[in-house]
Amino acid sequence: MSITIGFIGAGNMAGALSGGLLAKGQAATALALSDPSDSQLQSFRERGIWTTGDNRALVERSDVLVLAVKPQVMKDVLKPLADIVQARKPLVISIAAGIPVASIDRWLGGNVAVVRAMPNTPALVQSGATGLYANDQVGMELRRQAEEILGAVGMTVWVDDEALIDSVTAVSGSGPAYFFYVMEAMIAAGKEQGLDERTARALTLQTALGAAQMAITADVGPDELRRRVTSPGGTTERAIAAFDQAQLKQVFSGALNDCAARGRELAAQLGKGD
Repeated sequence: MSITIGFIGAGNMAGALSGGLLAKGQAATALALSDPSDSQLQSFRERGIWTTGDNRALVERSDVLVLAVKPQVMKDVLKPLADIVQARKPLVISIAAGIPVASIDRWLGGNVAVVRAMPNTPALVQSGATGLYANDQVGMELRRQAEEILGAVGMTVWVDDEALIDSVTAVSGSGPAYFFYVMEAMIAAGKEQGLDERTARALTLQTALGAAQMAITADVGPDELRRRVTSPGGTTERAIAAFDQAQLKQVFSGALNDCAARGRELAAQLGKGD
């Protein structure tokens, strides 16, 4: 990729993406970061990445601009950059939750190629899942660039309706927390049955890893894999029956609906203003 990718914000996700790009062969000289905290930039400089405290200087040298700042400050960060973005016309990729594409485009002066991305925290270990949505200014070549950048830390999928980004948030954006919650519950249950903390934790985490790997590599869906583990009249069947009695699937459905609804609320709140 012979373009310069600039990151506004040098937090964890910028670190994950830049690290993933470097691991896939991107030259450090083709990356740049800006952040108001010089201490945040130190580790990037040590890897040969150009850094600055000046967002305008960053935009000046960037073909792709990755917005990795908190949603609450996005408008204040972008509006002073509108003139230089209009002159440079970079591809803009936002990884900030809850900020609609139309708001980013408006704050940057309009007619900007914007991709809205919803990555998740496993991107920090190059195992992420990212949903992508592009506005009409993003052509096929720019889509490919966005895929390569977000694909450096995991898999990517495109959605054709921006409203579906809220569904992506509910399933994969917030999804790691659900699995961590299940892990917490299993570890606690194991301890209640007499296992020590270390043993309960090791068994739970390895089981989660193994189940995920089986699901990824299998030629059947998780429902069939579950059936194959669930022998009639056996121990697993008893546990699944307890889950069904507690209406666990309905609980998950309600929880994901609430998550998506909160995403819509945040978009309405954070996207306000000229």
